[in-house]
Amino acid sequence: MVTLTINQRLDALLPKLQDARLLSNRGIGNEIGFYIFDYDAEYEPLVQRYIERLKSQLISPPSEIILLEIDLYKTILDILEERRVLSRAFELEAAKGNAALAKTIAPLVRPDQVIGYIQKKLTGNEQLLLMTGVGASWTLLRSHSILNNLHPVLDKIPLVMFFPGSYDGHELRLFDTFKDDNYYRAFPLIPHQEHHL
Repeated sequence: MVTLTINQRLDALLPKLQDARLLSNRGIGNEIGFYIFDYDAEYEPLVQRYIERLKSQLISPPSEIILLEIDLYKTILDILEERRVLSRAFELEAAKGNAALAKTIAPLVRPDQVIGYIQKKLTGNEQLLLMTGVGASWTLLRSHSILNNLHPVLDKIPLVMFFPGSYDGHELRLFDTFKDDNYYRAFPLIPHQEHHL
């Protein structure tokens, strides 16, 4: 067993996401293709830079994959902006802190509202969804609740969630500290270890 570096795991993403089996959801039974790329939170800046490069590689020839990135944190900001409460939310956070903000805006960013916002973004032509911003949005949204609520919405589109923490195929642990919840319906995308003969 050889432990892969974060760079080796990131470099394995492009061929994996170009794989026709992943894009057509073949080979994983009847489950919807939800995948999690987990990584140590310290690598967040590296992963964010890599995602930008990855997106441009995926949409360019020869791949030309139609993809949509859903940044959960930006989604929250967009929802608050649509409701015309974004500037007041920033003022509340500055005055009373993150906990007060989370409690006040929780009714505006419930999972069903976030899913509705995502549905509006979907054109029906997407071949792949990338979900980012999980760490930045964690005090307001739990990633497992978004995944659970997305299942009925995404019929055949594979989704890859970039998760700053660990996922063992059963349990999501954000920042390797906070247990998000047990979640059995996603597949780890790139293993941390590789078998060598």
